[in-house]
Amino acid sequence: MHTADVVIIGAGIVGSGIAYHLTAQGCRNVLVIERESAQGKGSTGKSMGGVRAQFSTSVSIQMSLYAIPFYASFEQRLGKPCDYRAQGYLFCATNEKQMAYLRANYAEQVKLGLKNVHLLQGGEIAALFPQLRSDDIVGGSFCSTDGFVDPYSAMNGFMSWAAEHGATLWKNTEVSGLKRDAAGISSVETARGSVATRKVVNCAGAWAAEIAKLVGVDLPVEPLRRMLVPSEPFDEFPHTAPMIIDMSNGFHFRPEARGFLLAWNDPEETPGFKTDFDPGFVEKILTHAADRVPCFANLPVNPKCAWAGLYEMTPDHHPILGEAPGVPGFFLANGFSGHGVMHAPATGKILSDLMLTGKTDLIDASLLSLSRFAENRLIHETAVL
Repeated sequence: MHTADVVIIGAGIVGSGIAYHLTAQGCRNVLVIERESAQGKGSTGKSMGGVRAQFSTSVSIQMSLYAIPFYASFEQRLGKPCDYRAQGYLFCATNEKQMAYLRANYAEQVKLGLKNVHLLQGGEIAALFPQLRSDDIVGGSFCSTDGFVDPYSAMNGFMSWAAEHGATLWKNTEVSGLKRDAAGISSVETARGSVATRKVVNCAGAWAAEIAKLVGVDLPVEPLRRMLVPSEPFDEFPHTAPMIIDMSNGFHFRPEARGFLLAWNDPEETPGFKTDFDPGFVEKILTHAADRVPCFANLPVNPKCAWAGLYEMTPDHHPILGEAPGVPGFFLANGFSGHGVMHAPATGKILSDLMLTGKTDLIDASLLSLSRFAENRLIHETAVL
């Protein structure tokens, strides 16, 4: 019989970030279980890698205020790269309602201590990026410490540091059951045998609801396909550009290698485990791209290089963090709704705090508990990309 102080189910960036924080806080007997042959085959390796503090709710902003400085100092702390690039996020508003929304977000961000965020006039955006069609841009919001990381490097950095400090990673290992006794969680049943433990963290990403069902917990997390289109090398737009978001339709893009990475949430997309790329998406996204960036009409794209991944969505687009009600020892780190990479450092800190001390000072953890859905106290994040 194997034993572990904590078992983490899922070795993507969220599970790896929790393993790092647990081991860094002195909890060394941590077992991370991954059903795939390699880490990051779920959502992590398919992420756009954006990190931002420009959110609309205090809890999302607070998580970013921990996560982004963490990524900025990642190499110092862990001795591993995460390729954090502080190129910023630029939100472009095309009407007064969007601008009012950015102003309200800005006030909240500044109140919570975000230093590098600024509101911009339409003319300033046009001067910064003359390549944008800006006749309808009335203003925007820019934060210079927002930017991008390499999700795969960050995940590997977290996990390898944790492994060097006592954690164990089992790959190619399916979890088949979770056992309970009068005190709560008692063991995890796996393809490699049984592991006695009192604490389990569900980090199964888009597949989290299946793991929760093993202990009778109904987890409102469902997969939603998200497609990304990289371009071939292209030099008619500056590669120093931030992530640029067109608020009129949600189209956004950022520099990637010698080209650009394009993203857009298709409103016609329906939930489900769809990980195939739909070639018809290329024309849809290029239409939005050329509309906002006229030179993108010549952007060379190879559809064979495009890919699809899964967001794990909750009803209010906020994660579910903390111990599951009624199942002592069963912890949740699920439903990041596209923000798993950027909030992995904060999630690692919050979950390790809750497991080791029963409380965390990073956020008001009750806001993100599973019970909020039954109690109808949802927190709506409207800045979802």
